[in-house]
Amino acid sequence: MARKVILDIDPGIDDAVALTMALFDPRLEVLAVTATAGSVGHERATGNLQSLVNLLDPPRLPRLGVAPADVELTPWPFLLDGADGLGGLDLPQVSLHGGHVADKVIGETLRAHPRQVTIIALGPLTNLARLFRRDPGIVDAVQEVVISGGTLRGAGDATPVADANFFADPAAARQVVGAPVSKVLMPLETSGQLVLGFDLLDQLPAESSRAGALVRRMLPHAYRAQRQLLGSEGIRLHGTVALVAATHPELFERATVAADVETGGELTTGMLVVDRRQGRQWQPSADILTACDAVAVQDCILRGLATSAAAT
Repeated sequence: MARKVILDIDPGIDDAVALTMALFDPRLEVLAVTATAGSVGHERATGNLQSLVNLLDPPRLPRLGVAPADVELTPWPFLLDGADGLGGLDLPQVSLHGGHVADKVIGETLRAHPRQVTIIALGPLTNLARLFRRDPGIVDAVQEVVISGGTLRGAGDATPVADANFFADPAAARQVVGAPVSKVLMPLETSGQLVLGFDLLDQLPAESSRAGALVRRMLPHAYRAQRQLLGSEGIRLHGTVALVAATHPELFERATVAADVETGGELTTGMLVVDRRQGRQWQPSADILTACDAVAVQDCILRGLATSAAAT
């Protein structure tokens, strides 16, 4: 039986790749996809989500959730995804079904399928935090949350110690990490073990498919931006690796930790803090993924994109 999921994403290039894979993965039943600001602002995030779903035209349209407009997030200092968040694709803007704010869509979907839905959160945790504040009892309806965010040893990308997703909305990250719900954290160091070199471009699906054309047009921008802005010869798709963790957990090593998120530090805002003391005083709150089989994860990504291309 396919695993029921909600994707909560900030549709930059990375999350667009993950969405392309998830919508056609036979192991997943994507009930809803919700947008949050992060890689781009809230209006662009919603527009990108609708444009991507319209372009890919999956056989079963998920419910779509609009990114909330009344939240100010801290922008990431590097504009890696381009002004439109998708490497300059400039997709036609469409208005698909729905229009409800993201946290409302997530809550209604959970209520309709209690304890059956995994939330795969690939952007800032704004939408989940809003839902948990508004309806604290909803946590009982969640099966699991897979989160792309945090750092294992404090090696950040937005700041020296914080990743972009937690740094964008540290209060939301703290609320979700501390919520009484089963959760799996994909930290930067673990997803970053997979570095995709330029040879990946030769292994992507053909442009004759919609999915193939999409990734072939987006990813070259990612390579250029990573090289020009960060001096990297390869790219890391942190959210896409987190999606693979949801579908292939056997490819990852994990540990149970007691964790919290710093919200007030002058230098450490957004940092995932793990209680590693010999006499640990905090209660365990999450599983954190500590390593991955990078070769196998890359193979999963390529096979997932090939499946999507075959369907489009």
